[in-house]
Amino acid sequence: MPHATQHADVAADVAIAELDTALRGGPFHVALRAAIAARGLPLQRVQHHLSRYGVKVGVTSLSYWQQGARRPQRPESLRAVRALEEILQLPDESLIRLLAESEDSTHGDRSSARSYRSFVAASGVLEHLLAELEYPVDNGLDSLGHHERVRIGARGELLGRESHHIVRAHRDGVDRFVAVHHGDQGCAPERMTVRALENCRTGRVRRHHDTGVLVAELLFDTRLRSGDTFLFRYAVEDGTAGASREYLREFGMAGGQYALEVCFDARTLPVRCHRFTQHSAAAPRSGRQGLALSPQHRSVHLVEPRVRAGLVGIGWDWE
Repeated sequence: MPHATQHADVAADVAIAELDTALRGGPFHVALRAAIAARGLPLQRVQHHLSRYGVKVGVTSLSYWQQGARRPQRPESLRAVRALEEILQLPDESLIRLLAESEDSTHGDRSSARSYRSFVAASGVLEHLLAELEYPVDNGLDSLGHHERVRIGARGELLGRESHHIVRAHRDGVDRFVAVHHGDQGCAPERMTVRALENCRTGRVRRHHDTGVLVAELLFDTRLRSGDTFLFRYAVEDGTAGASREYLREFGMAGGQYALEVCFDARTLPVRCHRFTQHSAAAPRSGRQGLALSPQHRSVHLVEPRVRAGLVGIGWDWE
């Protein structure tokens, strides 16, 4: 029996060492397989633990994930990945980060910083911040129009953005909106500021340093009735990270018009710009189309007459 115990201890040490290596270098499916092996859990038990988190994932899907045959993509699947980090006693964001990196290697034009934060938002960090503000999933507002102006500085950094919203309430009592800002890699949310510019004032602000996410409550000082329209404008000052390469906006459902304008500093202009779309944060990019930089205004823009669920954005190359 001592020999059996010794062999078991050695096997456990090897499994943990393999897990540490996989978590550092990936890829995602190898790290997931190593984590499950290190904890000694059959897939049925993993599925059972996930169900206790309110997440439904089939054993077949779990098997495909750890084999690398498929990757989690849907929001429910990404929530499962976040839950797996807790169930398998892994560091926060370890699997999510590897999953985002695997997407970056597959779609070379994606920004690892931006796609990683998209994964994080889908996997629970954003949900947690919104829950702190007691902000419901249905905010009671339909978007009729949204004009967003993004400023890029002389170092290529995301200086900030200004948003002008036109909304209509679809229930009584709506009196606020929560804005979400995703900084670029290396940003410092604690140094960002939010300014209420028109028909609103700033309420509570929450930040998540590791993922560069900031959420800010904008109070209307009036309670809208169902059918009422409302206009408000706010800005987020950033400028805390390095050179930016893209800006995107995610829409949970179809809505009204969206216009995105990216303005560059005259001292640092990109060599090319393009627009793109994505069906979800984990889906491949499509709809890539070159955008001509206006020499006079040093800006590019896109207009979606009626947005669809998914993501739309503008990317650019510095060289």
